[in-house]
Amino acid sequence: MKFYHSNILNNFADLKHAFTTRDSGNLAFHVGDDELSVQEYHELLAQELEYEKNSLIYMNQIHSDIVHIVKDEGFNTPPTCDALVTNKPNTPLMVMVADCSPILFYDNEKKVIAAAHAGRAGAFKNIINNVVQTMQSAFGTKVENLHVSIGATIGVCCYEVGSEIYKEAKGLGLEYAMQKREDSFYLDINKILLSQLSACGINSENIGFLNECTCCNTQHYFSYRAEAKTGRFAGVIMLNQ
Repeated sequence: MKFYHSNILNNFADLKHAFTTRDSGNLAFHVGDDELSVQEYHELLAQELEYEKNSLIYMNQIHSDIVHIVKDEGFNTPPTCDALVTNKPNTPLMVMVADCSPILFYDNEKKVIAAAHAGRAGAFKNIINNVVQTMQSAFGTKVENLHVSIGATIGVCCYEVGSEIYKEAKGLGLEYAMQKREDSFYLDINKILLSQLSACGINSENIGFLNECTCCNTQHYFSYRAEAKTGRFAGVIMLNQ
């Protein structure tokens, strides 16, 4: 099972995290794969990262800006949202993607973690701001203590969108993240996310991007844009006891 770690989050001994890859297997139950196979990949990942599989919390992701504070959910009761926040130890959070951005947050002072899913809709709705505000209001997080890592996502090289998306972006003041090549428009999601993280007051040295395009690198990642029917890789983060 192959996965990689963030240089931003690797500095903390009380934190466990990983971004999986195509070689880690499909972790999503909703894309038509055999359920037993998906369960096996989850078991393998839990063994590799040393957590109890049934303690993992993932999401029914709906391309929203909804942030959910973890209560008594478990592996078989995923909440419907696009971001999870908790201060509970030994409670891994997972975000699944196949072109969208998997975002992991850590407040090393208050010991709070979050996992968020940001595609075009999440970026346009500024789910990042909702995550930061939730961590602040519910747990007393200060932005100077936040560390954020963003995994592989579809790049501006491949993310072609229609003129209606350009108009929507322009209306939201996000035209800085659009490129025009001949008669086509291309969207840079990571550029939006970086701007939003900075606007929240997060220090640039505490923000890390993998900067690999999922659509260009289908040998390593699942890509909905490149493959249509495909699996999901994931970002996982957990506080150690």
